[in-house]
Amino acid sequence: MSDIVQKLWGFCHTLRHDGVDYGDYIEQITYLLFLKMADERGVEVPKSCDWPSIAGKSGTALVEDYSDALRALGKQPGILGEIYAKSQNRFNNPVNLKRLIGLINETHWTSLGVDVKAQAYEGLLEKAASEGKKGAGQYFTPRVLIQSIVRCMQPDPRKASDFTVSDPACGTGGFLVAAYEWLMEQTGDGAKLERDVARRIRKKVYHGQELVERPRRLALMNLYLHGIEPTIRLGDTIYEAPASDRFDCVLTNPPFGTKGANQLPNREDFTVETSNKQLNFMQHILTVLKPGGRAAVVLPDNCLFADQAGEVFKIVAEDCDLHTVLRLPRGTFTPYSQGVKANVVFFTKGAPTNKVWIYDARSNVPGITKKDRPLTAEHFAEFEKCFGADPNGRAKRKESDSPSSSKGYLGGDRWRSFSIKDVEARDFKLDSFKWLKDDSLKDADELPPPEELAADAIGELESAAEELNAVLALLENGTEVQA
Repeated sequence: MSDIVQKLWGFCHTLRHDGVDYGDYIEQITYLLFLKMADERGVEVPKSCDWPSIAGKSGTALVEDYSDALRALGKQPGILGEIYAKSQNRFNNPVNLKRLIGLINETHWTSLGVDVKAQAYEGLLEKAASEGKKGAGQYFTPRVLIQSIVRCMQPDPRKASDFTVSDPACGTGGFLVAAYEWLMEQTGDGAKLERDVARRIRKKVYHGQELVERPRRLALMNLYLHGIEPTIRLGDTIYEAPASDRFDCVLTNPPFGTKGANQLPNREDFTVETSNKQLNFMQHILTVLKPGGRAAVVLPDNCLFADQAGEVFKIVAEDCDLHTVLRLPRGTFTPYSQGVKANVVFFTKGAPTNKVWIYDARSNVPGITKKDRPLTAEHFAEFEKCFGADPNGRAKRKESDSPSSSKGYLGGDRWRSFSIKDVEARDFKLDSFKWLKDDSLKDADELPPPEELAADAIGELESAAEELNAVLALLENGTEVQA
């Protein structure tokens, strides 16, 4: 796949001289890749718009027929029309279009893996990010992390006739695709599913929402090529009123950062007023989860230590069983945002929290790099064992499941439990529970890169500033402050 991405990216440089920017180029690739993979899989596409019809043309006829095909596809009913809605041909030079079709035609894409098109898309965005191209701020949840979360959460539509899975910030659909793949593994590629259950899974189970049109197209394409017809809305999850749908399982990685986050959402269902996007996603998830529904949410560290984070997590702990936190390795989101430190929080709606289990997969673990130290399934193997077989976190758990004498991949003593009284005493700031001394930070060779150290320093300063502001507010109100 890396060789293919390199080849496609190299052609992008050629096209930039013809006025096709990398964003348009990547989008055109997704249109053509879908048609090629649909042809390989035997997915029905109107005859005049299918891959053989387009790939067989050349010259001016190719450009004209490709433009006509995109317009015709955009008028199709159902998911196919949604995928190609408002699509336009950005190629004026038929030689370049023919060459791109030739590059795509060289590979049998469906033999490379079920989510190969998303990997190509994300690989090209990664190239753009590494070269500092404008607009490459999107980044994606690593597949091995998604798959680990899905194995813990077990999103099984066979459990109830109205079972639904949602990702309110779905991007290219990674969580939804992985949830479906997990189900296929459990059912022998669907062979064990009854016909009516298979039909329901195909049309009613998988839901999402995405703010940006291009990733939403990819999500629709990915699931459609799997035989799934998802419901994926285009819109702002936080600032728009939620639909009436409620879900049994929410799997999501809300967008990091603060861009556009200086405006408070006007949502009656949000108890805490904050401009923090991730904390607002947490409040949104509380709304859209069914009673008894469960969620796994990727959150940066600052969402676990800020003052308003404490307010939000107090509500979460009162309304849900906030049973597990996974502290992710440094560099998990390399190369998109190398300095971001993040966690996964797991909770089930309907009963208050009695105990929070935390797994530290970060301390004394070398930072993740793209080539030398990539993120692998081994980083999460012990965590999954500690999490247990119950997706609601009710499996019998012991701190000795990560023994201090362990010589495993990450070393031991990474699994601890804390009572709700402990959490209350820390003002529901879950980032404060740290028991492993990170010896790797003493070794100059193991120190994180400068941008990560700077991000850490900023985080600590922001936390200190919030604490000082809280003290100042108490003093201004005439409240005695305990040392």
